[in-house]
Amino acid sequence: ARQCDLFCSQNYPLYIRSVPTENELKFHYTVHTSLDVVDEKISAMGKALVDQRELYLGLLYPTEDYKVYGYVTNSKVKFVMVVDSSNTALRDNEIRSMFRKLHNSYTDIMCNPFYNPGDRIHSR
Repeated sequence: ARQCDLFCSQNYPLYIRSVPTENELKFHYTVHTSLDVVDEKISAMGKALVDQRELYLGLLYPTEDYKVYGYVTNSKVKFVMVVDSSNTALRDNEIRSMFRKLHNSYTDIMCNPFYNPGDRIHSR
């Protein structure tokens, strides 16, 4: 299965990972273009977004080969995930669960006293 993750704050990438690493540039482009869709969905939600602690945006858009999903935290950090369209085993609640796990990992990094906010995140 192919997967690409992005943690982004103010449209500046903090962490990008592509598994496997081939065609990584193509995924970077897909992820960056999806940030516009995230911004559109956030602005369309308006004040409803303020009342929520987290916002799972769901499927941002499908392509022939991939599906792009989005998630925004209460601090406006955007997570984007690209998965193979052929992977029909992934359900919406599993994608949401993966985003929550990514959010928890991101929170752990932010709580690390040795991490400088805004620096690129390096992780295995």
